[in-house]
Amino acid sequence: MSRDNPDRARQAGHALDAANFFLADVRDGLGPYLAVYLLTEQHWDEARIGLVMSIATIAGIVAQTPAGALVDATRAKRLVMVVAAVMVTAASLSLPLFPSFGPVAISQGIAQAAAVVFPPAIAAVSLGIFGHAAFTRRIGRNETFNHAGNAVAAGLAGLSAYWFGPTVVFYLLGAMAIASLVSILAIPEQAIDHDLARGLHDAGPASQQEQPSGLGVLLTCRPLLVFAICVLLFHLSNAAMLPLVGQKLALQDKNMGTSLMSACIVAAQLVMVPFAMLVGAKADRWGHKRFFLAALLILPIRGALYTLSDDPFWLVGVQLLDGVGAGIFGAIFPVIVADLMRNTGRFNVAQGAVITAQSIGAALSTTLAGFVVVGAGYSAAFITLGAVAAVGAVVCLLALPETRQAALPGQGKTAAPASVIAAE
Repeated sequence: MSRDNPDRARQAGHALDAANFFLADVRDGLGPYLAVYLLTEQHWDEARIGLVMSIATIAGIVAQTPAGALVDATRAKRLVMVVAAVMVTAASLSLPLFPSFGPVAISQGIAQAAAVVFPPAIAAVSLGIFGHAAFTRRIGRNETFNHAGNAVAAGLAGLSAYWFGPTVVFYLLGAMAIASLVSILAIPEQAIDHDLARGLHDAGPASQQEQPSGLGVLLTCRPLLVFAICVLLFHLSNAAMLPLVGQKLALQDKNMGTSLMSACIVAAQLVMVPFAMLVGAKADRWGHKRFFLAALLILPIRGALYTLSDDPFWLVGVQLLDGVGAGIFGAIFPVIVADLMRNTGRFNVAQGAVITAQSIGAALSTTLAGFVVVGAGYSAAFITLGAVAAVGAVVCLLALPETRQAALPGQGKTAAPASVIAAE
């Protein structure tokens, strides 16, 4: 496999870089632009927007664990990602044609259900190519290119929307989708060790004989359950914050709403890049739990700061903290799951199960925030969301063990060849 072939590993690494860059815009579909578009162009109220976004997220919840199991089982991981990218793009581009509540809920549900394939598939391909010892570094690199892609896409969307209106984001999404398909197909199929990609032993004759653990491992691994709870609380707090900021900005200046939203995204994504790199470089040395706890603690601070001013420059400035929290979380999440599921063969279905908890938190977040805004205002919503993250930080501190080098009974440790690390 590519771990013993530095040239193939290098080619696969560059293709993964490009795939992460271009999928950054595709994997989230319209993302936070959906709220701005529905508010300013279709004149929906905040509660209705929150409801349709929650419906879409529920579709992702239903699809998430099966998607992880599919990634574990299939040897056509590239094809799965290509099909998902096409589905997300087609569903999102249909929005201007069918802007009523029913079609919007259906199209965004399809987009969300397809998009849940990307996180486990990209992590699986990365693990299958580079192995456990180089995995943290590779995930940090993946997230670096993902955030760079988000920043570039958001910058282009903001500048274009200023001149051509909010609907320009649909054209940008289509262009990024085409580039992402080319990048995915550039990953050499022969470079992926599919047993390793699902979390079995590093490549070797003995590992080929091993069978995956039963699915019961998802329920009997207590640290995984604690981590799932913390992830749920992180996203219950985090998911609605950026859409709420976008709505506040759009209500102040409809014509500038999308551009200011893009400024928020660019600001956060630029900060995410160095923090994703920091996780990749230092998490194995400093501890995985420590980074995750830091991501949780950022959210109460961010929520409180949003309440101090409605000035657009202040709101965009506070959004920089999103870059710290989300940058750390995106890079450390698959690393912690890989720690806990090492050599079980259930890495991707475990990712799917924990992301299901994440999606439940996100679904509840937008609904909770929408109703709090209607009943008590934006400041109350931000304080409520921040308090949820504070609870998550307490649970993480008291109940989640350090996962670095954690292993289930009987698991061993393996190192990646130096050629793989050099190829990265």
